[in-house]
Amino acid sequence: MHTLQMVNSFRVPWGTLMSYIPVIATIVTTFFSIVLARATLRQVEATDKGLALAREEFEREWNPDLHIKLERVSSEEARVIVTNLAKTSVLLQLLQLRKLSHAMPFERFRLNDPLVGGMTWSQEMGKRILACTGYEFEGPLAASVTFYAAGRMYRTDWFRAQIVVREGRIVSLEPSTMPSRRVRQVERKGPERRREFVQDVAGIGEVEETGENTEEKASAAGA
Repeated sequence: MHTLQMVNSFRVPWGTLMSYIPVIATIVTTFFSIVLARATLRQVEATDKGLALAREEFEREWNPDLHIKLERVSSEEARVIVTNLAKTSVLLQLLQLRKLSHAMPFERFRLNDPLVGGMTWSQEMGKRILACTGYEFEGPLAASVTFYAAGRMYRTDWFRAQIVVREGRIVSLEPSTMPSRRVRQVERKGPERRREFVQDVAGIGEVEETGENTEEKASAAGA
């Protein structure tokens, strides 16, 4: 009898139990919503990482990348070799040569030659190199190429080589093992500027070249 009374004392009215059902349903729904939201956030983060990796791979494979090498052929002749390390094809427009002691290029050679990805372009330019160095010279010589790729104009960094000229003859010409920066896009001055895959160099002008010359002089003095 005592046990039956205890059971009867713990009985919950049916109306009260029915009123608790919406509250329990709301709590369960909120819990599953939080779990779903966390799973969605993790999926979004994974998707963003995948897109970032895909973009990086695309830039690495299709971003224009040219390598320039100066090579001695004989005492009176030298060759400029341009290698396209990227997959995209380019159109060579301008080859510039200069001594590092000069801020402005000494020799400009206009081109209109296509260069397919993975291929090499070469041209003998001994007379132009000697015209740039002079009758007697020993020191660094730099070369840069301006080219079109995907409808935009780019310019490589200055690739250096150590050259020794004696009595108008090329004694030695060895490329320097200095790393080069990525190609930089050359854009026309205007209200809009795009920064896609490359560094924008529009508007820098001669101030940048003078700054590079100062750094190169300091590097040469330190060496």
